[in-house]
Amino acid sequence: MEVKIGVQHAPREIVLESGQSAEDVERAVADALGGKTQLLSLTDDKGRRILVPADRIAYVEIGESAARRVGFGTV
Repeated sequence: MEVKIGVQHAPREIVLESGQSAEDVERAVADALGGKTQLLSLTDDKGRRILVPADRIAYVEIGESAARRVGFGTV
């Protein structure tokens, strides 16, 4: 699943592909914004951890990853 995180005072957003479910990502974001944790912690498909301070999160967009097409076929 694709997750986009907007960070305050940063010109670009953080984009990652995560194996976590939408409910798990939403729960982690809710915990961070609700004050239960100070960091939003997510893990991408390659096992890297992404940590974002909760007070710097501008927005989080959770969506399904698009299937990548391979080849030179017509659209």
